[in-house]
Amino acid sequence: MAWNLIRRKKRDMPDGLWIRCEDCSRIVYKKEVEEGQHVCPKCNFHFRIPAVERLRILLDPESFEELYGDLVPGDPLNFVDREPYTDRIKRYQEKTKLKDAIVVGRGSIEGRTLMIGVTDYFFMAGCMGSVVGEKIARIAEDAVRLRLPLVVVAASGGGARMQEGIFSLMQMAKTSAAIARMHAAGVLYVTVLTDPTMAGAMASFASLGDVVIAEPKALIGFTGPDVIKETIGKSLPDGFQRSEFALEHGLIDMIMERKEMRRTLKRIMDYCMPVPADGTATDAHKNDQKQENKQG
Repeated sequence: MAWNLIRRKKRDMPDGLWIRCEDCSRIVYKKEVEEGQHVCPKCNFHFRIPAVERLRILLDPESFEELYGDLVPGDPLNFVDREPYTDRIKRYQEKTKLKDAIVVGRGSIEGRTLMIGVTDYFFMAGCMGSVVGEKIARIAEDAVRLRLPLVVVAASGGGARMQEGIFSLMQMAKTSAAIARMHAAGVLYVTVLTDPTMAGAMASFASLGDVVIAEPKALIGFTGPDVIKETIGKSLPDGFQRSEFALEHGLIDMIMERKEMRRTLKRIMDYCMPVPADGTATDAHKNDQKQENKQG
């Protein structure tokens, strides 16, 4: 589907010309929020956005090539809760126009080629099932083969997908192993944690970046603060499990506003994994494309 995936109609925000900020509760002009990359102009609150919009904001125009877009989740347990798992998947596919909770592929930022994956909170809260894990593992392998940096943007608040049982839980180990092979090969891996990044995602691929970046005020952690508070029966520190708290306690490396993310990622890639003077990485990318075209 390539770049056409990103050019689909943006996910609708609330009807009308004005919306209420979820953080400061002020009424703000909807168009101003959209033009500011979905950030509140009053308090700098970063709204949650779909994966395709994230790709549009981060990548150079017309540069994205989707990979493994044909992968769809199975139903190994014939799982039924309030509805059959197959019906739930179909409903979210129709709602988001995605096959599952992640989009992966190749693209470029200011001309620098990279592999990229973005999870989508609006597809079952971005929870990790077998397709999410498989796609991350595959693009990690591609990044090693092509000597290209990998950026994964996490918006996963649902943990491992219980409807797939152990097939979902094993994705934590699979993605972690794939990323370990990247580290061993000296290939750069950067993660961007957005609101929310929790549970199984945070306990695996989201926390393993060579550089871990977070958007402001993003909820980051394993178990949610409300559950922790109820379990231990104590009040939690102000801002607990938010980006600023995580930075102060050494869990992440930096906090970066959305408008500065492109420039920051480009600077990190150039510093940590510069393109060889002989163009080796670029040539590998081109040769891989030629091979794919021949197979097609």
